[in-house]
Amino acid sequence: MLTKLSDKAFDDEDWIFEIKWDGYRAIADLSKKQPLFYSRNGISFLSKFEKVSNDFSQQKYKMILDGEIVAYDENGKPNFQLLQQIGDNPNLALTYQVFDLLWLNGHSTEELPLLQRKELLKDALIETDVIKYCDHISENGIDFFNQMKKMQLEGMIAKKSDSIYTENSRSSDWLKIKFTNTEEVIICGFTEPRGSREGFGALILGKYINGTLTYAGHTGTGFNKESLQEIHQRLEKLAVKKSPFNIAPKTNMPVTWIKPELVCEIKYSEITKDGIFRHPVFVAIREDKNPKDINEKPKEMKAQTSSKKTKTSETESEITLNRHKVKLTNQDKIYFPKDEVTKGDVIDYYQSVAEYILPHLKNRPLSMNRFPNGIEEQNFYQKDASDNIPDWVKTTQVYSESTDKNIDYIYCNDKATLAYLNNLGCIDMNPWNSSLPDLEHPDYLVLDLDPSKKNNFDDVIETALQVNEVLESIKIKGYCKTSGSTGIHVYIQMGGKYDFDQVKDFAYILMKQVNEKLPKLTTLERSLQKRNDKKIYLDYLQNRSGQTLASVYSLRPKEGASVSMPLEWEELKKGLRPTDFNIHNALERIKEKGDLFKPVLGKGIDMMKGLELLQESE
Repeated sequence: MLTKLSDKAFDDEDWIFEIKWDGYRAIADLSKKQPLFYSRNGISFLSKFEKVSNDFSQQKYKMILDGEIVAYDENGKPNFQLLQQIGDNPNLALTYQVFDLLWLNGHSTEELPLLQRKELLKDALIETDVIKYCDHISENGIDFFNQMKKMQLEGMIAKKSDSIYTENSRSSDWLKIKFTNTEEVIICGFTEPRGSREGFGALILGKYINGTLTYAGHTGTGFNKESLQEIHQRLEKLAVKKSPFNIAPKTNMPVTWIKPELVCEIKYSEITKDGIFRHPVFVAIREDKNPKDINEKPKEMKAQTSSKKTKTSETESEITLNRHKVKLTNQDKIYFPKDEVTKGDVIDYYQSVAEYILPHLKNRPLSMNRFPNGIEEQNFYQKDASDNIPDWVKTTQVYSESTDKNIDYIYCNDKATLAYLNNLGCIDMNPWNSSLPDLEHPDYLVLDLDPSKKNNFDDVIETALQVNEVLESIKIKGYCKTSGSTGIHVYIQMGGKYDFDQVKDFAYILMKQVNEKLPKLTTLERSLQKRNDKKIYLDYLQNRSGQTLASVYSLRPKEGASVSMPLEWEELKKGLRPTDFNIHNALERIKEKGDLFKPVLGKGIDMMKGLELLQESE
């Protein structure tokens, strides 16, 4: 269960208040023989925080706990940076602060009121030097908040006493109240530096008020030498002669105006009546933010005012799905010009196949491939959910090593989220191979047959049939589907038994067998420069963490509005074409055949047995 941001502390007899810990949120599942201990994005903490997991053996009851792993500095103050350096400092002072109980001795407790859950937790939990019960105070939120401020902690969490536990929901029953105000703003220009400073002096900030870009202050702090240079180089490329504001603000130093396309996050003390930020400090450039979404109201205010009805255009509508209101815009916009398929048609298609596609999307982070103006215009990939998503859209946080930051992935478990994503311009659905809560162990293996420009679809069919021969020889059932583009995907159920490296290595061994059978038609060479342009690439690297492929039953952003369609092996014959299955006829076929891909989500093969049979056949 997740929190919403709120702007100020309050007193209320129906609420309780806890410390906002500056640590890692973690679930401890002690319901089975082997404990699970994992992050919000499904990453295991068992070995990383052994000091905590070693104490699970002291617990008397089978239960599932929710809490936060906290590291402390020499002054006994929570310190998130220390937590990130746990590998360098195994003797770090740690606690697992447990604040909720989700399951106890065979029964879910999620539907019980919060205070009852905490009473049960207090009785059931055996505290150790490391595992602690996180206590709370009732009613007096303002005094508690002021005490947290004196102790220089991060803030407090407010929870409604009778709230039930709603998994992966950002509910207004749980609020976080922090001491630092943060906001996203648009960079509209920069001033010349003074003295020995290089790059620029200050950033000129703006935000939209009633659709008009308006000056909101400037910031010259929060930068180091490297960030000054890096940001300055980016700003220079956006330079324009005219101010983007209707009324240009006065500045003490000469200013270079830029196109209002870059968003940054700032910290500030307060906002004046004129809408100017006081004491703003630069935090970071926000690549994931759209300048048009940066309007006059802070995040927490948006939630409070969103219920007001606004005048909608003729092509806008609001529908209710899964008890959630979904705003649909520009339904008449053409997404597939040559096929005359509109945005509304795309939304209607996904709603019609929802019962079939949703099981294959459930609890899987999605990479969003957005085509806001249709397939012939520019698309862009987006992994990180924006702060403006509706509170009912579910997200999970995953740490990215390449960017060294946490990414909030959306995942799609219901019709409302499906419609919301389609409305953003997501024509195809691209889920991970693994699912929550365990993102480190894929549910299936994927063999991706990727043709070159000089291959035809009959070549791909021949290769797919060879894949099936290899699988049948080791008594493994494969499930094939058209990619909806030029290739074919073959799936093998794994059931979350093996990690990504094991699955990828097995996929390589299988593809090597196929390559040996069809050396003139296929290649394992990944590099486009080195690859023969007449060969089909046997891509086994789709079996890495974070890789995504178009889901079964997904539309594809290709002429013909084709659909990625599962096939029975006997249907795979020369003459078949990817566009044989499209937005117009897919539902009829799916209803006739049922979900041919349902077994892919099954318990998984015995990979070791498959390897043994491979060795015997050699």
